[in-house]
Amino acid sequence: MLQKSDQLKGKVALVTGATRGIGKAIAIRLASKGVNLLITGRSVDKLCEICNLAGKYEVKIHSLVADIKDPDTPAMLMEDLRYHFGKLDYLINNAGAAFAKPFENTTPEDWDYLMNVNAKAPYFVCREAIPLLKESQSGSIVNISSVVGRLGYEMQSAYSASKHALMGFTKVLAKELKPYNIRVHAVAPGGVATEMIDRMRPDILPEELIQPEEVAEVVDFLLNFRGNAIIDQINLRRVSGVPWQ
Repeated sequence: MLQKSDQLKGKVALVTGATRGIGKAIAIRLASKGVNLLITGRSVDKLCEICNLAGKYEVKIHSLVADIKDPDTPAMLMEDLRYHFGKLDYLINNAGAAFAKPFENTTPEDWDYLMNVNAKAPYFVCREAIPLLKESQSGSIVNISSVVGRLGYEMQSAYSASKHALMGFTKVLAKELKPYNIRVHAVAPGGVATEMIDRMRPDILPEELIQPEEVAEVVDFLLNFRGNAIIDQINLRRVSGVPWQ
């Protein structure tokens, strides 16, 4: 069996952007499998809510209020992990930002904001996490990308550029960390039922959207999949979407 129901129990995961949507679903899913968690986001109230929801699974949970754009945040997260858990097995880079804007109206400030959140932040969180992940026997990184990391959509030039950047360094990271048995994956979903999609794609019917819990299930699968095969990237599309795009 490549997958065991208790394989994740006792492991430690860092989930960024855990206060809502995909991050919230991933945190609760991992807690249900016995994974201890450091969760981070900008809302104290929402972090407390996740701690309460995940706490029923009797795992150790610590939350840290932090702005992922802050250059000091990556090192602060690792310091917190060492203090509260002493290790890290799984890094889930989920925090992200997006907005829809015509190319010609996109400002340098818009560009910097999206690149800082979607590319620079996960890049340096990964860099800071490597020493801890090297100590793990099952180190894994899962970067939550997007369909726009493969395709280009109108009104999403800066967002698409930031997710393409995320995909670019994910590919290199997978090669550089291979000798240390650290697996690096990308999950690229299409439209997911989150607050973000309401702003980006109001044209998509709510009943057609991917559910955050479906993305969390894929992350769970990737972390469990530790045989001789490895999955580099998983693309998820809406059932109503175009196959093999």
